[in-house]
Amino acid sequence: MSDREPPRRRVPGPARPVRPGNQRRPGTGARPGTGARRPGTARPGAPKPLRLGSPRPRLRLVSLALTLVMIAFVVRLLQVQAVDAGEYTARAEQDRFVGHVLAAERGEITDRDGVALAISVDANDITADPTMFTREQTKIADAPEQAAALLAPILGEDQETIAKKLRTKNTQYVLLARRQLPEVWKQIKDLKTALTTQAAKDPDTVNVLAGVFQDPSSKRVYPNGDLAAGILGWVDAEGKGAGGVEQQLNKELTGKDGKIRYAQSGGRQVPTVSATETPAVPGSNVELTINRDIQWAAQNAITDQVKESKADRGYVIVQDTRTGEILAMANSPGFDPNDLSKANGDALGNAALQDAYEPGSTAKVMSMAAVLEENAATPLTHVVVPNRLHRGDRLFKDDIDHPTWYLTLNGVLAKSSNIGTILATGQLGKTQKQANQVLYSYLRKFGLGSYSGLDFPGETKGILAPPAAWSTSQQYTIPFGQGMSINAMQAASVYSTIANGGVRIDPTLVRGSKGPDGRFISGPKPRQTRVVSEKTAKTLARMLESVVDDEEGTGTAARIPGYRVAGKTGTANRVDPATGKYRGYTSSFAGFAPADKPRITVYCAIQNATKGSYFGGQICGPVYKEVMEFALKTLQIPPTGAKAAKLPVAFTP
Repeated sequence: MSDREPPRRRVPGPARPVRPGNQRRPGTGARPGTGARRPGTARPGAPKPLRLGSPRPRLRLVSLALTLVMIAFVVRLLQVQAVDAGEYTARAEQDRFVGHVLAAERGEITDRDGVALAISVDANDITADPTMFTREQTKIADAPEQAAALLAPILGEDQETIAKKLRTKNTQYVLLARRQLPEVWKQIKDLKTALTTQAAKDPDTVNVLAGVFQDPSSKRVYPNGDLAAGILGWVDAEGKGAGGVEQQLNKELTGKDGKIRYAQSGGRQVPTVSATETPAVPGSNVELTINRDIQWAAQNAITDQVKESKADRGYVIVQDTRTGEILAMANSPGFDPNDLSKANGDALGNAALQDAYEPGSTAKVMSMAAVLEENAATPLTHVVVPNRLHRGDRLFKDDIDHPTWYLTLNGVLAKSSNIGTILATGQLGKTQKQANQVLYSYLRKFGLGSYSGLDFPGETKGILAPPAAWSTSQQYTIPFGQGMSINAMQAASVYSTIANGGVRIDPTLVRGSKGPDGRFISGPKPRQTRVVSEKTAKTLARMLESVVDDEEGTGTAARIPGYRVAGKTGTANRVDPATGKYRGYTSSFAGFAPADKPRITVYCAIQNATKGSYFGGQICGPVYKEVMEFALKTLQIPPTGAKAAKLPVAFTP
């Protein structure tokens, strides 16, 4: 064995990590191609190493974007809270606060005793939201039709019309019916509740009325139906007066609407935020001169006679002779302002003021007034009346053929002689032209050719041509009431003028009004005009008594037991409004009572009676009697008890 120690083995230690991309340098003497490689060289066939980019550019870009966003927010914030703060505050207030109009309550219309004739009651406008009837909302295709079928009988509207409204696009509001009474909305609400309950139990049931709503409103109601409808008029769908006193005094009755503005959230008022309110000012209550009971009696009497005579229409006016106040003004046929859909268009309005017609013999009282006032004759003046009288281009006659009558002037009026009237008025001037001018002046004083003074909508002033325009025949027909036209109010006013001692008082229909403060304001005093002397008026009253009391008179049907009655009959050829030609007759009666101490005037006229008699004394005389008796009793006017001093009707030649 050799004494040398064997050579030691070298134990390898842990390998030193080599960083990627860094190669160990080759030692001295290393062979090319072995050991360490040159920097940047890769082993053939080895994958390329992954190189990560620097994060700093991306961080800078994100930081810049965030900075820009923050700047935009800051700028917007400054604009909202500093630059445009006022504007945005105003917009917020506008969106937050809502305003509504507070409708003023329309004033009442009452009779002279405070009995309500026209009032306003709570009502509802029935509305709907069409978007709640779509297929998307209801899940059914015919929701509008189903809803319409339920609503039509309640609202009294056409089913198809309602369905069409419920299908309206691009709106959340349609009006289904205006001014429905509370019971109508209650029926709809009960239906909605029933459908809601049923839908909760049965998922297949749809409440097709869920989109139907109500808006508070008011409705004009006339408690007495058609009573005094011609006077009262009516209101339109917008609640404005459209006829009669409702139209004439619409401004006073309407009042002034108010406003309310309050904060809302979710469609409801916020109770913690105060509201600003301008209260509505109610309209004034209007008190008329008419007496409801007398109006009722007049309306019943004329309605019955028009039906019995199968006439086109008729009117009755009752007037206080001392004040000019109208106590009744009745028309037949009439209408119910509560339901204009059933009214005849020809009956709307107030025919007593709107119809112009030839009055006939009731106008003779004006001719006699002129003759007496001008001292052309007296009640006892003898007038020889032939059966026919030739004047101008015409041959005149009375209503009946007769032998020569020997009448007093009083008898001419009592027997209503046309020929006698022509002869009497011919004494008003030395020539016919002068006589025409004198007569015309009296007709004008009595109110013909002028408005009555009522200022009523649609009133006619009649037709009275100046004397220069009178035709040859008109010179002789106007004295007995043909060839001119008047309305019923003008005719009644003529007799009230005689009853009032010859002083004409403009008729009045409104006594006054009571405002929201409760203070009553009387209407303006009517104008008074002296037409004839008191002596002439009293003489005429005595002559008019002969028409009723004397057996030769034409107005015996108007007698009232215990009372002295003055009156005059009239039967005139009537101009048909449709053709402009004469057809039928205008029958009338006018008078006052008590004759010796007048208090009440009643005038009646009936147009185109086609059944039975058409003479004024026979069909209007009874109406006059019925209405006058009722008025005297209602107003507690007793008979005077004085005996009438009868004037002679005829003379012995």
